[in-house]
Amino acid sequence: MVLVSIAGASGYTGFELLRLLSGHPRVHVTTITSRANQGEALADVYPALRGHGDLRFDDTDPDVLTRNAQLVFTALPHHAAMEIIPSLLDRGVKVVDLSADFRFRDAAVYEAWYQKHTAPHLLEEAVYGLPELYRDQIAAARLVGNPGCYPTSILLACAPLVKEKLIVPETIVADAKSGVTGAGRGLALTTHYCEVNDGFRAYKVAEHRHTPEVEQELSRLAGRPVRITFTPHLVPMSRGILSTVYAQLEPGVDAAKVTDAFRSFYESARFVRLCPSGQFPTTLQVRGSNYCDIAWKTDPRTGRVIVISVIDNLTRGASGQAVCNMNLMLGFPEDCGLEAAPWQP
Repeated sequence: MVLVSIAGASGYTGFELLRLLSGHPRVHVTTITSRANQGEALADVYPALRGHGDLRFDDTDPDVLTRNAQLVFTALPHHAAMEIIPSLLDRGVKVVDLSADFRFRDAAVYEAWYQKHTAPHLLEEAVYGLPELYRDQIAAARLVGNPGCYPTSILLACAPLVKEKLIVPETIVADAKSGVTGAGRGLALTTHYCEVNDGFRAYKVAEHRHTPEVEQELSRLAGRPVRITFTPHLVPMSRGILSTVYAQLEPGVDAAKVTDAFRSFYESARFVRLCPSGQFPTTLQVRGSNYCDIAWKTDPRTGRVIVISVIDNLTRGASGQAVCNMNLMLGFPEDCGLEAAPWQP
């Protein structure tokens, strides 16, 4: 049994980590921390977890987090994570970071979209935690930067086509919709019930912080710099992301080549499910799971391909992917603790 800690366990991603790890057969959570809820019982903050341990929230301190742990999840805000992670690594534990602090290879890119990076020396070592792209590197890593929710859905939709040079990467347009939990558990006017219910809106148009993360990985796959158009939307549901991605096909590329690329790329991918021809996925069919369901259709009239990708933003888009990365880092089966079917009624 491996002992793990969670820094910042009182947010939605922290709850999802605790929910998943409570049923993990080879992991035991020893410490949870929260500055806002320090001293409170887990069951008082999240009654849904009553009966799944008697943990109390402790102080977010490196000594506390590592005294009984071999791996630490950092579910902290951007910048707060980078302030504590070097100390965690110095104490000999492995780290899966759910913030954006260690997703980027270039500190200048991170600083252009976020803020000053205080641990740039760790960026070269950190592995981007998308298993379908970096499974072997994740298994050998001591620090993994868990991908963002939107990038996970968009990259999985695009990766086979970009890798096989079937599309013009610069023509990629990603139109993505997310549930409200993607905004976090903190209070804000824009996520109040009356502001969200019966509404549907775009936000952070042409300036969302996940854009450079997607471009970084697409550029690596394409072998040249890639820029995309990405527009996120908020929809009145609690969880889930549906991304519709459009791109121009290269000359001579037909439907059969696109289908072959997806099937070949994801042949051994445990958590990517390709929909049968003519069927398109919904967020309900992946709810509460680590799956990404993907469908596509080529349009001979316009010469474009349309790819639809769905994930649960809290599970595959955050905590489920973090558990998957933990499994790889600890030498467990990739799906250990993640085998449960989605929640679709």
